[in-house]
Amino acid sequence: MFLEQSRKGEPKKGWIEVIAGSMFSGKTEELIRRLRRAEYAKQKVEIFKPAIDVRYSEEEVVSHNSTSIRSTPVPSSQNILLLTGDVDVVGIDEAQFFDSGIVDVCVSLADSGIRVIVAGLDMDFKGRPFGPMPALFAVAEYVTKVHAVCMHCGDLAQFSHRKSESTATVVLGEKDIYEPLCRRCYNETKIK
Repeated sequence: MFLEQSRKGEPKKGWIEVIAGSMFSGKTEELIRRLRRAEYAKQKVEIFKPAIDVRYSEEEVVSHNSTSIRSTPVPSSQNILLLTGDVDVVGIDEAQFFDSGIVDVCVSLADSGIRVIVAGLDMDFKGRPFGPMPALFAVAEYVTKVHAVCMHCGDLAQFSHRKSESTATVVLGEKDIYEPLCRRCYNETKIK
């Protein structure tokens, strides 16, 4: 495959950046910050999110702090390839909700010279690796782990503790259903 030519006649350089952490750790805020900087630099940016994520908006990626950026909701990872045209940067939010094909999609985009920025939960509510996230870590050039603040003790939090009784892996919710906890406090909730 031939890489697209950059403005200077050199092949465009693509790569994958992953932003991961617990609920309320600032993943989406960081994704939006990086995408806005790319837009400011006059780069062509396209943003995608899973169609099931309608917590704040159907057509925007929105952080818990209400910062938002326009996006395209898609039902599966393959739609991203179909909808990505002449762009420099692709942003993908809530990557843990996508099918495993998201990894190949990100690799394909990066191989074609596109900067890919992906944000998602690294662990589910049981503290297990979440969906395609571990595979995305493996193929990414850059991985940023962000942390929330533990709601019980104030230490750095890396777990998304679910306060409801549901055992389903995917339960969309906010502070009414989830709270960030450190390892010690998270383990204490399992003992109760």
